[in-house]
Amino acid sequence: MNAVGTAMVPRVVDAVERVTARAADADELLEGVATEIGKVIPYDGAMWFGLDPSTLLAVSPARMEHLDDGYCNTFWFGEFHEHDANLFADLALGATAAATLRSATNDRPMRSARYRDFLQPQGYDDELRVVFRTAGRSWGVGGLFRERGRAPFDATDVAVLEAVSPIVAAAFRTHAALRAPTPGFTHAPGLMLFSRDGAIISANDAASRWLAEIYGEDPGTNWFEILAGLECPDVDAAIPIIPLIARAHAVASGRDAREARLRLRDRSGRWLVLHASVLDSASREGNVAIVVEPAKSGDLAPIIIEAYGLTAREREVVRAIARGSSTPEIAAELFLSAHTVRDYIKAVFDKVGVSSRGELVAKLFADHYADPFHETLVEVH
Repeated sequence: MNAVGTAMVPRVVDAVERVTARAADADELLEGVATEIGKVIPYDGAMWFGLDPSTLLAVSPARMEHLDDGYCNTFWFGEFHEHDANLFADLALGATAAATLRSATNDRPMRSARYRDFLQPQGYDDELRVVFRTAGRSWGVGGLFRERGRAPFDATDVAVLEAVSPIVAAAFRTHAALRAPTPGFTHAPGLMLFSRDGAIISANDAASRWLAEIYGEDPGTNWFEILAGLECPDVDAAIPIIPLIARAHAVASGRDAREARLRLRDRSGRWLVLHASVLDSASREGNVAIVVEPAKSGDLAPIIIEAYGLTAREREVVRAIARGSSTPEIAAELFLSAHTVRDYIKAVFDKVGVSSRGELVAKLFADHYADPFHETLVEVH
C-alpha cells in the first residue's frame, strides 16, 4: 500500500465510526457505511447484508445497488454449491476480512463460476468482498463490483475494508441484537412451500401473517404475488428466503454441513426462527419447506450474549447465573475463587447495564423472548 493509501485508512475509519455512532437503526447504519466507503472506493454495483453469525445466512438489513434482475438464485446457488474464490463463508474463517476476485484468481477471473455466471453477464469485471467480523464472529458482508474498463480493486481498497470491518461488525451486532422488541406474539408457526428457484407454491394462513411481521406489510398482502419470482433487487422479499433455500439444497446434497436455519428480527424487533428442509432430497427439483416461528430463549441466548461483547469466561458466568447458580457454586464449577467470580459478575453487570442477577437474566433473555405457549424461561446451555 502506498503513502496515499496509508494516510487514507485512518480518515475512513474515523468517518465510519461517526456513521456507526449516529445511526438510529440497522438500515441507516448500512446506508451510511455504503456511502462512506463509496467515497474512497469507487464502485459501480454492490450488495450488502447482515448475517446470522451462527449460520452465516443473510438477514436484514440488506442493500443492493445496480444489480440486474434474474441473478439472485444464480448468486446464492454459487455461494453454497460451488468451490469458488472468496466465498463469504471462507472469508469469515480466513486470515483476512477482505479480498478481490482478480487477486484470488491470479488475474484469471474466468476460473470463477461467480464471475462467469453472475458478474460478467451484468458487465462487471472485478469484485471486492468484505466480511464484517469482530471477536471471531461475522455479522455482515459486502461485495463491491467494478465494470469493464475500470481499474481493478487494489491493495489500498482491501486495506480500507479490513480496517473498518470490526467497527461495522460491532455496530451490526448492536443493532441486530439489542433493540428493544415489541412484546407479544399472536401467530402459530407458519409453513411455506417453495420451488427450488424460490417461487412460493403454498403457505398456511399463519405464514402470511408472519411474512407481514417480517416485511412490515399489511396482513392482507398477497404474498403469492410478491414471492412468485423473487429477485435480488427486491431486497426485502429475497432476503432471507432465497439464501435459506439455497442452503437447504446444499445440505440435502451433502455439500454443506451447516444448518439451513437462521434467526432474525421482524419489523417490531421480535425474534423469529426460520428453518428449511428439502422434501425430496433425491430429486434435483425437490421443493423446500420453510417453517417460521417465534424464537425460544435457547435460540436467542448466544446472539444476545455476544451482542454485549462478553468474554468467553464472562459468558460462562452468565450461563451459570441463568441456571440459578450461586457465587460459590459458580466458583466450584469454573475452578475460580469466589472473589474472582464476583469480579466477573461486576464486569458483566457494567457491560449489560444492570445491577442485579434478576435484571441481568431479564435483559439478556426475557426482554427478547415472548412465546405465549411457553411462559417459562428455558435454561441456557
